[in-house]
Amino acid sequence: MTRNSTLAGPSLVLTGAILLSACGSQSPGDSAEINLDDAGRGAMESFEAGDTFVAEEPVEFSLLYRDHPNYPLRDDWLILEHLEEQHGVTLDPVIAPLSDYEERRGVIIGSGEAPDFMPVIWPGQEVQYISGGALLPVSDYLEYMPNFTEKLERWDLQDEFDNLRQEDGKAYILPGLREDPYYQWTVAVREDIWQDLGMDFPETWDEFRDQLEVVAEEYPEMTPWSDRWQMQATLNLVAPNFDTAAGWGFGQGLYFDAEADEYIYAGATDEYRQLLEYFAGLVEDGLLDVESVSQDDDTAMQKFASGQSAVIAANEEELQLYRSAFEEAGNEDAVVTMIPVPAGPAGNYVGSGGRFDVGLTISSEARDNDDFVAMLQFVDWLYYSDEGLEFATWGVEGETFEVEADGERTLAEDVGLKDFNPGADQHLSVDFGFYNGVFSHNFGSDTELFRSLLSEEIVELQEQMSDKEELPLQPNVPFTELEQEQTSLWQGALTDYVDQSTAQFIVGQRDLDDWDSYVAELEARNMNEYLEVANEAYQRGQDMLEELDE
Repeated sequence: MTRNSTLAGPSLVLTGAILLSACGSQSPGDSAEINLDDAGRGAMESFEAGDTFVAEEPVEFSLLYRDHPNYPLRDDWLILEHLEEQHGVTLDPVIAPLSDYEERRGVIIGSGEAPDFMPVIWPGQEVQYISGGALLPVSDYLEYMPNFTEKLERWDLQDEFDNLRQEDGKAYILPGLREDPYYQWTVAVREDIWQDLGMDFPETWDEFRDQLEVVAEEYPEMTPWSDRWQMQATLNLVAPNFDTAAGWGFGQGLYFDAEADEYIYAGATDEYRQLLEYFAGLVEDGLLDVESVSQDDDTAMQKFASGQSAVIAANEEELQLYRSAFEEAGNEDAVVTMIPVPAGPAGNYVGSGGRFDVGLTISSEARDNDDFVAMLQFVDWLYYSDEGLEFATWGVEGETFEVEADGERTLAEDVGLKDFNPGADQHLSVDFGFYNGVFSHNFGSDTELFRSLLSEEIVELQEQMSDKEELPLQPNVPFTELEQEQTSLWQGALTDYVDQSTAQFIVGQRDLDDWDSYVAELEARNMNEYLEVANEAYQRGQDMLEELDE
């Protein structure tokens, strides 16, 4: 199988009882009626994009709180105190530890005891909770979220949001929004070794292979690349340049063929095979550690820090851990750098959807609360307004940060974060609760705000990656509930087999000459039936979107 892909705000005034109508954001024929006498307690009478949310009377909202071990929740955090004192909002956290956050979230939602809103959920993860009626169809209530809708319009993200609509025409998640994509995953290399060998960073994956051969020849004690995350991060970041999906980005296994106007199965394509051939060749030639598909993260990091390897998958946070590991090992000459993702045989691409990020869902039970509208306004202000985003990211001006005459923000001298103000007595996240992914979708949405707390090298990496072209958006596949139940079984069996075979092909336990047999095994696991149902759902989704546009 092969194919060629083609590249392809309102304000609100609350008076009496309001009937929400289509407005381009509603589902076909849907309306959401709210009687403010029942659901308007604490809501602002007039709330427009850019307004500061202050509850008309004190309100309290529960939220699912992902407790991070690096900055565990504290009752005395400034962010919580400020929200209560200045905005009239008390937050009641239902705590779930980071270590099993997703599992705990599923248990809480399944029990029927979901809190009012639940941050830190990626688009697509909400689907499993829809059929049980646990989640609010948020697209019915966007009239109450002027900041969210204003950014959808200003950043031309309406089509992406409509792509989240399910079979009933409704969307059940409020995604994080970005003005520009953020590229946080790539590979880190030993820049000191590259400089010693007189090599520039590679522009293509073929060039990278050539450079790994040089490293192996000049540093024979090394296996140049020993990866972590069982290579799932690497396969994901490489796949767009092979015009396929893999690793963490494999998802449902569906990949859209724009030329044929249909979905195909990524794991059965010639492009996927070409991707596997690349990494299998690295293993065969001793350039990629055969244990990369199975070793735990600590082992991979230890190999990197001890000089047994020179390349490892990375993001900004992990980059700092790698550098600390070299310092602890006494190797102060090691220089670790994240490089732009090289181009591949399909071109110089990144995956689609880079301007949507981790988001939040709202419990359907919250619709019955007497402060429901106030909660919608608060969520809209905190997660989507410029003011709320700055507050959640930087804190309180005059206490945790200052604004210079030129408009640039600087942390207070006694407040540190990452490489900013090292050695400061207090930490922006640990001691105050700001710069916390629970209260902001990955720390901001507009590019200036987001980059304001990135190091210069990470900003430079973003600039370099911005030269890459984003692949077209994968269209919506809104399965019915029955289809979802059936395709989930097929998808699970297919994905398990692809994962197992991918590892075998890469490490050489299975020869790529056996590809046809592998595809036949996918067919035996109902691949074609899965695609038939998916494409029927895709066509229904297109009809739904056409109706939305009318």
